[in-house]
Amino acid sequence: MKIPDCKHFNGYKPCFPGHNCLEQGCKEDTPMGTKILLINLDAMGDVLMSTAQLPLLKKKYPVSSIYWITEKLSAPLLANNPLLDKVFVYNSESINILRNMKFDIAANLDKSHKAAALLNSVDANEKKGFGLNADGKIVPVNEGANYNYMLGLDDHLKFRVNRRTKQEYVAETLDLEYERTRYVFSLTPEEEKKAQQLRKRYGFHEKDTVVGFNTGCSTLFPNKKMRVDQQIWLIEQLLQDTDLKIILLGGPEDTARNQEIADAFPLEVINTPTNEGVRMGAVYESLADIIVTGDSFGMHLGIAMKKYIVSWFGLSCWTEIDLYDHGVMFYPKELACAPCWKKSCPYNLECIDQIDLEGMYKAVVKAAVRVIEK
Repeated sequence: MKIPDCKHFNGYKPCFPGHNCLEQGCKEDTPMGTKILLINLDAMGDVLMSTAQLPLLKKKYPVSSIYWITEKLSAPLLANNPLLDKVFVYNSESINILRNMKFDIAANLDKSHKAAALLNSVDANEKKGFGLNADGKIVPVNEGANYNYMLGLDDHLKFRVNRRTKQEYVAETLDLEYERTRYVFSLTPEEEKKAQQLRKRYGFHEKDTVVGFNTGCSTLFPNKKMRVDQQIWLIEQLLQDTDLKIILLGGPEDTARNQEIADAFPLEVINTPTNEGVRMGAVYESLADIIVTGDSFGMHLGIAMKKYIVSWFGLSCWTEIDLYDHGVMFYPKELACAPCWKKSCPYNLECIDQIDLEGMYKAVVKAAVRVIEK
C-alpha cells in the first residue's frame, strides 16, 4: 500500500468527505516537502520573536512542512499561523510522536537542557541550534549556532560588543540568509470581531487614539517593569495634556498592580481583564495604537501587531530588539551596570530610577500626532 506524500493525508479519516485517497488518488495533492521541526520552549516573547524566522525558512524551503513544539503557555501564540503545519505542546505524548517521525531538519533555539535533550533524541538529517554532549552540557550542534552560543557565555560580548538583533543571530543559527522579516502573528476573524465589539463597549470612536500601558512583566525578571508611581505620573500627564484614551494591559501577575493604577484615575482609564488568556490578551492589546511598555511579552505582542512601541530598558539588552522603525527605545546610556540580566539588583535599581519619563511622555504625544495624520 502506497501512503500518499500529502499534507492532507493523516491515515485515520478521509482527507475530503467521501473521497478515498488510496483508491482514487489525491484530490488535492500538497506534498510534504522538506520536513522541519522547530524546538522553541522559551519565554512567550522569545517564541513570538522566533516567528520572524518562518518567512526565511519558507523562502529557503518553499515546499516544506514546518512543525513547532513549545510550552503550553506559548502554544496559543502560534495558532492561526499560516506558515506552520502543526504546533505541538511540550508533553510526553508530543515527544513520543516526534521521536517516531523523521525530519529533514530539526532545530532547537533554546539553551535549556530539556530542549537540547529533545533535539538529541529526534531523528533528523540535519540538526541546528543547541543539543547536549555526552556530559550533559549544552553545546552548539552547527557552526551557525556558535555566535549565539558565545553570547550566553561572554558578558562582554553580549552587553558591550554585540549590536546584532536576536532575529539576525537566530537566522544565522538556522543557517538562513538574514532579512529583516517581521513576526508572524494574526488574530482570527472571530477575534477581530471581538475587538470591534470592545471598541464600541469602551466608547472608542474612529478618530480616537488609544494608548495601551503594558504595566508589568513576567515574575522571572521582576525588575523589568516601572514602579507604579512612575506609571501613574506618565498617565496623569497624558490625561491632563491630551485627549488620548488610556487602557491598561497585562497578565494575571499584573492584576493587583493594574488595579492600583486604575484606582488613581476613576472613570478615566480602562482596566482591561488580565485573566482571560493569551489570545484575549492580544485582542485587548489590538485596541491600542501606541503601546507603552518595558521589555516584556507585551512589547513583543505589540511589535507583532505592528503597534507603535514606546519602550524602556534597564537590565535587558536593547540592542537585540528590533522595533522595525515603528517605535522608540529608552535605555540608560551612562549606567555602567546596564544591561546585566540580574534577577536582583545590588545598586537599588538605578536603571528604574533613571527612566526618562518626560522623554517617554513626549514620544507618546509625538506618536499620537502620527496616528492622527494617518
